[in-house]
Amino acid sequence: MTPFFTRTLVATALLSLAGGAFAQDKIKVGFMLPYTGTFAALGVAIENGFKQYVDEQGGKLGGKTIEFVKVDDESDPSKASDNANKLVKRDNVDVMVGTVHSGVAMAMAKVAKDNNTLLIVPNAGADAITGPLCAPNIFRSSFSNWQPGFAMGKVAADKKIKTAVTLSWKYAAGDESVKGFKEGFEAGGGKVVKELNLPFPGVEFQALLTEVAALKPDAVYVFFAGGGAVKFVKDWAAAGLGANIKLIGAGFLTDGTLEAQGDAAKGLLTTLHYADDLTNAKDKAFRLQYAKTYKLQPDVYAVQGYDAAQLLGAGLVAVKGDVANRDGLVKAMEAAKIDSPRGPFTLSKAHNPVQDFYLREVTGKVNKNVAIAVKGLTDPARGCKL
Repeated sequence: MTPFFTRTLVATALLSLAGGAFAQDKIKVGFMLPYTGTFAALGVAIENGFKQYVDEQGGKLGGKTIEFVKVDDESDPSKASDNANKLVKRDNVDVMVGTVHSGVAMAMAKVAKDNNTLLIVPNAGADAITGPLCAPNIFRSSFSNWQPGFAMGKVAADKKIKTAVTLSWKYAAGDESVKGFKEGFEAGGGKVVKELNLPFPGVEFQALLTEVAALKPDAVYVFFAGGGAVKFVKDWAAAGLGANIKLIGAGFLTDGTLEAQGDAAKGLLTTLHYADDLTNAKDKAFRLQYAKTYKLQPDVYAVQGYDAAQLLGAGLVAVKGDVANRDGLVKAMEAAKIDSPRGPFTLSKAHNPVQDFYLREVTGKVNKNVAIAVKGLTDPARGCKL
């Protein structure tokens, strides 16, 4: 072996070691979120919330600088596996954060399981993620689709509403939200007389509203979000159905959409794990900083992004930033007590938040907290083997 060749090998080895040491100084977070389409505003809010918490910690979690990689998932399940695999195999992220669309999140969860990559879901409520697809490396900082639906079903039954029609997009989130509502509502003596839906992300509601008018239920429970929620609420108001039929829904109907919905949203009742006028100190500080940083009022999506970062931070602090200490990281995240703007929450065995759900009423441009609909609601995590 020549001296030159030997020196080259040594230099290459030293560069490799230096590169590895440098990589250990950073933790790479891959955002897979919608930045275009119906849910674009939701994706931006999640990213904003996550980055706000990191910024509050001086740009570091567990003593390590956070580096971000972004992929627009377009809310398209057909592209989800490829996009997630790019983050894991091309970009070598330490943790994936995403997403909004339940169908896309399901694919992300499968990629995370196959590659043993840490995944934090900051919105998508697909029941299977904390059900049959649950895994030690998969966490959620938001909700299961069952939770807000069940909470509103209980509220509707308690209000002595007797009959309801459900109306939603035909995909996992819509189907599961309706199931949750039906479970809570019918357990309290109500009856769902018909389940109506349309393909995601369709917004041609007129034929469905005509059918609702003919059915004459006491209430209509809906699951829509983002741009679709804006269009539905405006169409509902224009149809004049609210005079005789109560419109109720999961809180995504009016969260982050009130500015665009205007007077059409007045008086709507929804259930969610957040409201715009909570009085806890954490929420006041969070809202003030968010408005100062982004020149926007935060919504539930920003809160969920913020808490995804809090959850990751709790794990990284416990292991002093050693992301390779997976067992320690997971145990610390499982045991975390998150001081959230929504109110404190812990995680269930399936890694889903155990949290209060609020009954909110639209007053002006505020989702006003009326009461706690269900306190400490735990997702049943049906099918989870953890």
